[in-house]
Amino acid sequence: MSAVSTEQVMVVKTQLFHDCGYFQGFCSDTDKYLETLLDSANTEYLPRGDMEEDPSFKQLIPYCIFRFVDESGETQVFQYTRGKGGGETRLRAKKSVGIGGHISTLDAHDESPYELGMQRELEEEIVIDTEFTQTLVGLINDDENEVGKVHLGIVHLFEVQKPQISANEAEISDAGFLPVSELMADLDSYETWSKICLESLFG
Repeated sequence: MSAVSTEQVMVVKTQLFHDCGYFQGFCSDTDKYLETLLDSANTEYLPRGDMEEDPSFKQLIPYCIFRFVDESGETQVFQYTRGKGGGETRLRAKKSVGIGGHISTLDAHDESPYELGMQRELEEEIVIDTEFTQTLVGLINDDENEVGKVHLGIVHLFEVQKPQISANEAEISDAGFLPVSELMADLDSYETWSKICLESLFG
């Protein structure tokens, strides 16, 4: 049995998200959703393999974006290419600006499993060798593709003092900061969530 099929991940019922206020794309009104969606009374941990095929649930995913503004005032964003062995087969070989992953039962013992899970995912995927500040900036919902139908992204923007972030696992390749202008000119190479975030936050 694969790790994906046995991993238990944090989900909420899709209907609960709809009850809070349905949207397609990006929404900056995080207060409207997160108190309800992250309430332990509303979250469950269910087998990831099942959840990847069940749109009646949304897997909650922290999606962390790193921004650096250089001395000339040019904005750069950390980006990378997903390796071919990543957990989500439908996103393999796509470019991305988001770091993050599933909240799982590994995090459930903490009083704030979402925050613990986000920190765990960051430490697994990248090395942050700079000071930073972090802000919760929005949510992503994309029901126009099969991956999006079963996930809900929670977007965190990290402002870094230096562009010193590197990959910490083999599934993150060609990583580094690039000017937003370059990213916007190459949008079709990026996964859908990255496109939505780039257009909403930097467009």
